[in-house]
Amino acid sequence: MTDILLEGGRALIGSELVETSILVSGADIAQVDASRGRARLAIDARNLLVLPGIVDLHGDAFERQMMPRAGVDFPIDVALADSDRQAISNGITTVFHATTCSWEPGLRSAGNARALMEAIERQRPQFAADTRFHLRHETYNLDAETEIGQWLAEGRVDLFAFNDHMDGTVADMAKPRKRNRMVERTGLSGEEFDRLVERVLSRASEVQPSVSRLAATARAAEVRMLSHDDATPAMRQEFRELGADIAEFPINEETARAAASAGDAIVYGAPNVVRGGSHTGWTRASDMIAKGLCSVLASDYYYPAQLLAAFRLAADGVLPLTEAWSLVSAGPARATGLADRGVLAEGRRADMLLVDDSVPLRPRLIAVVSGGKLVHLTDATRLLAAAATPREAVVAA
Repeated sequence: MTDILLEGGRALIGSELVETSILVSGADIAQVDASRGRARLAIDARNLLVLPGIVDLHGDAFERQMMPRAGVDFPIDVALADSDRQAISNGITTVFHATTCSWEPGLRSAGNARALMEAIERQRPQFAADTRFHLRHETYNLDAETEIGQWLAEGRVDLFAFNDHMDGTVADMAKPRKRNRMVERTGLSGEEFDRLVERVLSRASEVQPSVSRLAATARAAEVRMLSHDDATPAMRQEFRELGADIAEFPINEETARAAASAGDAIVYGAPNVVRGGSHTGWTRASDMIAKGLCSVLASDYYYPAQLLAAFRLAADGVLPLTEAWSLVSAGPARATGLADRGVLAEGRRADMLLVDDSVPLRPRLIAVVSGGKLVHLTDATRLLAAAATPREAVVAA
């Protein structure tokens, strides 16, 4: 790997933006306040922000690459390669693909989750982003418990979330438009879908014991756990007692406050910030952030959202950019136990973004360094001493 110098940018060091140069050697940050020295590749970062790479602990926009239209499938390897390019081009250097493992057939089936996990494992060396597997287990998917337990025990799951969308599914069945969307996603006929839901609901009494067993397996394997859409402080407490200390999208302030009081990580969606509210009509993320009730923003269903959200929070006066950036970098790194990233410091993983912030609310990504490699560049005039650089040092974006 070729040493890289980021020269003269406004770097986020600690809690301040400091004009400095940063030297990358191998996969790590070798020196802050460095000179060019032996670096064979230098990038002019003057008038640019230098920020830690984004860590996305919940992103499922890859589903659109797999199935851009209902019933229209593309190969998983193609979809994941395209998703990697999208993630990197939006500053995401660590991505957890949030893969739903449901009782539904089709896109969110256990079989599809297995195929995704295997594809990520197979393609991981080819990806520019550090790519990990976030398994979103629908708790009514009782038939998958044994297999999921094996995945956890074998260390193949990087994050494990408990999801229960059954109440919403039942409610949506009375709404023709939403029901049609669910049916199309599964590939079943309407009658087959109705019978499936009835069978799944008939096993409701088995759900909680299954959740407890899987949580015990995850704890033994030291896999971090999340609970999704907690509705009450009691629900949050129940999952915390099982070892799930990440609250993902708590649906009201009372539950978020209970999570914060216990020291849980609290995740909201960055699209919620960018759009000014939740698409479901639930909690407004910027309000929760202003009240200190959010420690992580995830891309959720839209990869550009994390980068945009941090600058939106700063422009709206909710948080200074230096604090807002923690929600998309240091915060998710802490929540997922990745102590080697999320900040710019010597010895940490060299995941860095060069950002042009000259246009309010529209940050423009100039370059991305991921694991010490230049993997994305939109302005070649920023390259210095490029002629001395081996071709393999620059990975095409």
